[in-house]
Amino acid sequence: MTREEKSIAIEDLTAQLADANIVYLADISGLDAGTTSDLRRACFKAGIKLEVVKNTLLEKAMEASANEYGELPTTLKGNTSILIADVANAPAKIIKEFRKKGEKPVLKGAYINQEIYIGDNLLDSLVAIKSKEEVIGDIIGLLQSPAKRIISALLNNAESKGEEAAE
Repeated sequence: MTREEKSIAIEDLTAQLADANIVYLADISGLDAGTTSDLRRACFKAGIKLEVVKNTLLEKAMEASANEYGELPTTLKGNTSILIADVANAPAKIIKEFRKKGEKPVLKGAYINQEIYIGDNLLDSLVAIKSKEEVIGDIIGLLQSPAKRIISALLNNAESKGEEAAE
């Protein structure tokens, strides 16, 4: 790879990182071609961009980025794949699903809305993160609950008064 190609690759990675609030780093080395293809397909269906990157180029892109990646660059050893998503727990769910069949992919770390997560041991915690839509649904459910109880009480009260009037 020439210097110019490296420079272009770093610029592309920097632009991708600038647009991303959710970035996962994983090791997918050792997966056979079929499993890798299945992983790519699952990521595509979930709206996740999966790309195998060179550690040095990604590290330089992280340094050039406006985002603060903290200790995340220290995980850039061995093979690294970057997963960029819009839903915070989507890459974690895919990694966990594929781990049912084998030891890989291994989570190296994640950058989620300015928070840094390092280590494969955090995979279950990342799966449990709720998406924006799930949180909004929970809030709407909580807000509707008291209103539903009031309406139900009013309807029951009205029905009982209607029965009294009929007698």
